[in-house]
Amino acid sequence: MSWSWWSFHGAVADPQTRLLNKGCSQYNATNLSNFYQNLNSTLEDLRTKVNNQSKHFATAQAAKGADPVYAMFQCRNYLSNTDCSACFATASAQIRNCSAGANGARVIYDGCFLRYESNGFFDQTTMPGNSMICGNQTAVGANAFDAAAQQALMDLQIATPKITGFFAATKTQVAGGAIYAIAQCAENVTQSGCLDCLTVGYNNIQSCFPNTDGRAFDAGCFMRYSETSFFADNQTIDITPFLKGSSSKKGAIIGGVVGGVGLIVILLALFVWLRGYKKPKRVPRGDILGATELRGPVNYRYKDLKSATKNFSDENKLGEGGFGDVYKGTLKNGKVVAVKKLILGKSSKLDEHFESEVKLISNVHHRNLVRLLGCCSKGQERILVYEYMANNSLDRFLFGEKKGSLNWKQRYDIILGTARGLAYLHEDFHVCIIHRDIKTNNILLDEDLQPRIADFGLARLLPEDQSHLSTKFAGTLGYTAPEYAIHGQLSVKADTYSFGVVVLEIISGQKSSELRADDDGEFLLQKAWKLYEGDMHLELVDKTLDPHEYDAEEMKKVIEIALLCTQASPAARPTMSEVVVLLKSKNLLEQMKPTMPVFVETNYRSRADNSTSTGSSTSKATASTSVLSAR
Repeated sequence: MSWSWWSFHGAVADPQTRLLNKGCSQYNATNLSNFYQNLNSTLEDLRTKVNNQSKHFATAQAAKGADPVYAMFQCRNYLSNTDCSACFATASAQIRNCSAGANGARVIYDGCFLRYESNGFFDQTTMPGNSMICGNQTAVGANAFDAAAQQALMDLQIATPKITGFFAATKTQVAGGAIYAIAQCAENVTQSGCLDCLTVGYNNIQSCFPNTDGRAFDAGCFMRYSETSFFADNQTIDITPFLKGSSSKKGAIIGGVVGGVGLIVILLALFVWLRGYKKPKRVPRGDILGATELRGPVNYRYKDLKSATKNFSDENKLGEGGFGDVYKGTLKNGKVVAVKKLILGKSSKLDEHFESEVKLISNVHHRNLVRLLGCCSKGQERILVYEYMANNSLDRFLFGEKKGSLNWKQRYDIILGTARGLAYLHEDFHVCIIHRDIKTNNILLDEDLQPRIADFGLARLLPEDQSHLSTKFAGTLGYTAPEYAIHGQLSVKADTYSFGVVVLEIISGQKSSELRADDDGEFLLQKAWKLYEGDMHLELVDKTLDPHEYDAEEMKKVIEIALLCTQASPAARPTMSEVVVLLKSKNLLEQMKPTMPVFVETNYRSRADNSTSTGSSTSKATASTSVLSAR
């Protein structure tokens, strides 16, 4: 049976409610009564906006109690108001068919999509398990059809993010007929987020050629082509003005990520474009909210990376990490990457760390996590290749040459984005990942100053049936939770503690491990607690920030959230998903007040830098720690 079942002749109503994908969260709400009140409220709010206000895109949220609900709905722009309302009615009924209390769900139709979550997600564009659906009829004149369809979709991929409303529809004439194609992004994402999502969609939909129709969908975008019309001709627009300056458009498809959970593209789209449009192998996909079968990362040649980094020259060095130095590299195709060359030594754990980072990062994909593009093994050499972050690491903006250049909105966005990235690692990936080394120089900033968590060399998986692991300490003192540094008890709450310290650094512009120059000699966490007790939160704020650019109450709230994250008891600290909700809520923090935190200090303190890096001896670092109260 062909999926080109519908054609647009006249004004026949069709809400296009063919179900393409349904996903349900594996986690349940804590209070079902409260949760369903919030869910009902958000769906009713969306229904009103769609039916009464004739909106094709709407968001809603209800945050009463402990189980908030965030919801989003979008119709394809070519649907009439009546068809859009009908699609919403179908979606809102279908989305309730998850198991009782599932705290997240998504349904995607040809005509619309609907999603709700217990955490804010409105700016997300790509998620694990993104996928495509292909028809089963082969196009007549397959080579010509493939070439025309690929060009139409490539043009949509480039043009749509530049168009107000993030929607475009085109009709391309081919021998014997036409190719109808659309691309759409959620209206509230950024232009770069839209482009990222459509890049994934474009590469996924390659698997459909030379079939006569196909669809690619993700958290924040939708792409479709067909030789049968599915929208009226008067819905098309001329996208030519939005393609200027894109040359052959190869750059727009290089580095796209195929599939979900960090599936690395081996320059697939460019290969297809240059080599005669050969049909790639179909990649098995998992559910859009779950795990999926994956390919590995790209295997780069050592000589290519050596050339790209000018023989790993100092002039190309971006920074130094616990397990290796990072270099800026320019590949032969012009793509700029970050190349991490792991430190060689006698340690038998070199391969273990390499394997750990490759396996973990190649299988996760989130807008706030650095993307691993590939790797290289040659003899004893072990190299990782990442996407390049134009603004390097956060510590340079707080303590280095760019100190004082971040305004409050930028700092807040970095705090929120980092929290979202950690929440994804802890709760939204199909296994729980503990980073173990959250600190400012492991938070990179892209060209828009959005945060990306990096350096997963110490990351550990937490088995589903365990609340914590017992392991030797490895991390950076000054950011490390006391129960982990002293007793080796590792849980996701260790990352929460580190996050809290990072937030205080972002707010204050002061290093956590740096003693104050005054007689008190306090460390940052001690200082923050003392000011909180005296209701003098704002004395902590970086003096380079303009007091007129931030709301005093919001600043106090974020400081208190940071202190909540550094509570002495791991059980008293919020989860990272709860932190995201707290950051976005105005009222939830009123009944959650922090108690005195503790922090880990090294005995070999110095005013310059007394933290122990990830490359230091584990036994020495553990033996040199002590737990101090914040007083």
